[in-house]
Amino acid sequence: MSKKAIGFMDSGVGGLTVAKLAIQELQNENIAYLGDEARLPYGEKSKEEIQQYSLQIANFLIKKEDIKMLVIACNTATSYALSYLQDNLLIPVIGVVNPGSIAAVNNTKTNRVGLIATNGTVKSGAYEKEIKKINNDVEVFSQGCPRFVPMVENQEFKDSKTQIVVDNDLSTINKDDVDTLILGCTHFPIMRDLIQKSVGDNVKLIDPGHETVKQIKKILQDNHIENNEVSKPTYSFYTTGNPDNFNKVANEWLNFEVHAKHLSIKELEEL
Repeated sequence: MSKKAIGFMDSGVGGLTVAKLAIQELQNENIAYLGDEARLPYGEKSKEEIQQYSLQIANFLIKKEDIKMLVIACNTATSYALSYLQDNLLIPVIGVVNPGSIAAVNNTKTNRVGLIATNGTVKSGAYEKEIKKINNDVEVFSQGCPRFVPMVENQEFKDSKTQIVVDNDLSTINKDDVDTLILGCTHFPIMRDLIQKSVGDNVKLIDPGHETVKQIKKILQDNHIENNEVSKPTYSFYTTGNPDNFNKVANEWLNFEVHAKHLSIKELEEL
């Protein structure tokens, strides 16, 4: 048993979609979350930069919150930094690409799977590689949607004009006749209704967060570090960006009041 927190990291608020599922499913577990909004978007950064940022965030959460495991709740960071962090940290580290790939392969009936993600995730080829490992017969159609992340971060996803943008950006993937679509960026489930409307009800949307939480559960059990003590869990939130902006999205998405603490890039770089 361990009362230590599970750490979550993302480039911004998107990882809250994974953290929310973890909060719902792992009700005894303490959560510590860091959104690196000051250096967003990760999808346009180099592999070396993402690895550096991810290690800084991990070191902060280990030092400040004494986390027992780390969830990279960011597809781009998972694509470029998962194995790097696993090699450099002493705690279990899990990403979202493998869980998302498993869910997609299990759901497709036609073996035609679509992926929408940041340009960085698409460029990495991480999902294609992972899906081919699971089932080599599945064909993957990938498309970068770089405009979606700032829409979520700036809370523009509720604007009536946003559907036009989403329809335009998904026009290519809509021609690929996929029956399953991976929301390959943790920001995208916040825009789920807009995306579903664009691709149609016949396309199954895959949120990697659901399968990720299953893997978190297994890692906790396998390492005997789950918190079995029934007590009110604690939730800590940090952002390198504007806490007020972070809190607005977090409050609405998590359905409780969030008071994120600001963390400067300088503090991270000094770790």
